[in-house]
Amino acid sequence: MTILIKILQFVMSLSILVIIHELGHFIMAKLFKTRVEKFYLFFDPWFSLFKFKKGETEYGVGWLPLGGYVKISGMIDESMDLEQRKLPPQPYEFRSKTSWERLLILTGGVIFNFIFAMLIYILVLYAWGETYLPTANVKYGIETDSVGYAMGLRNGDKILTIDNQNVENFLKIVPDIVLNNRKSIQVDRDGQVVNIDIPKEYVPKLLKGKGMIDYRVPFAPFIIASYGKESPGKIAGVMLGDELTGLDDRKFIYFDEFQSYLKDNKDHEIILDLKRKGEDIKIAVLPTKAGLLGINRSGTVGQLFELKTLRYGFFESIPAGIDKGFKTVGDYLKQFKLIFSRHTKAYESLGGFITIGSIFPGVWDWQAFWNLTAFLSIILAVMNILPIPALDGGHVMFVLFEIVTGRKPSDKFLEYAQYAGMIILLSLLLFANGNDVLKLFRK
Repeated sequence: MTILIKILQFVMSLSILVIIHELGHFIMAKLFKTRVEKFYLFFDPWFSLFKFKKGETEYGVGWLPLGGYVKISGMIDESMDLEQRKLPPQPYEFRSKTSWERLLILTGGVIFNFIFAMLIYILVLYAWGETYLPTANVKYGIETDSVGYAMGLRNGDKILTIDNQNVENFLKIVPDIVLNNRKSIQVDRDGQVVNIDIPKEYVPKLLKGKGMIDYRVPFAPFIIASYGKESPGKIAGVMLGDELTGLDDRKFIYFDEFQSYLKDNKDHEIILDLKRKGEDIKIAVLPTKAGLLGINRSGTVGQLFELKTLRYGFFESIPAGIDKGFKTVGDYLKQFKLIFSRHTKAYESLGGFITIGSIFPGVWDWQAFWNLTAFLSIILAVMNILPIPALDGGHVMFVLFEIVTGRKPSDKFLEYAQYAGMIILLSLLLFANGNDVLKLFRK
């Protein structure tokens, strides 16, 4: 059920964004009296799932969910309809419009995606506000792994600043380190300020999910709320609602201490100390090879820490939403830059549809859905404006060349460029989704 909800949210979000993007091209084309022959959600090679015609435009839904398109008369695009190019230009065709009109038609989709993202952020801030975990409220300090430990971090460290600058939102600490090339972390360790240098090789490890900086949580209360896919605890007789109080008569203060003990003793049976309806019981369990019991505790971040919520009136939400939109664009451009860095090797973490779909929550949460849709709208806009033939940015590049030089690229050149761009895009698509498949096998 969780996977189904993730898929439904992903498909719904993608459908909305494709419609908004293509609507931008459609409205700009209509504004300059350019004929739009087709308006499609998803692609329709050989056949479509649904279609109807109104006026001069055919509207439909294709069967291949890799995007969508509007087919504009007189334009060499992904439809590769070259027959119309053999006829004299008509006043209603894209090729008959001025370079500035063509430029606006081409950028219409990107513009609409940016505007749509900011509109979502405005409405989300107005409806729900913005809730986050202040760094100062992470009262038990941080939890890290062996990579973070080697760098100098310790479980229980309380982060004060990054490069001597405050980071108000605790969950922004790792993105701040990655995106802004931070050099040091200042922590409070047992009442003393310790400065920890961030080595150059730490960022690539962070991108691979190592060197984590997470909030530390207490061990108790540990009420069993659910089971994992592989659950030795369930098989052994652990019941939902049981309270785990320790292992092998050993008590724990923090959850990471419990995890460490499990991993150190995963090769033999462990005695679980439990309370069931007020009665003390013991159950022997052999952990998995990864050192897990397959039992999950109840509790949320909001129950463990004091969160902070910023509320906005309608008129306050407008500048706040626009500001959030621009900051998100800036952060995404920094992330995009990392892909081309040999040092970070971020391209190894590049993901496709599985990665994108997995970022949606396993339960339907409208606030999360719209925040993620806004973020994906910005991604769609940035990706489409890249100067790659077959993308909007590729077409824009050729129109700008025409504006600057006064010479228009030949139709044959544009045709070959379109083919080359489609090959590049297909290669990127295969690479990203291939990474997803490899990640599944590595798990």
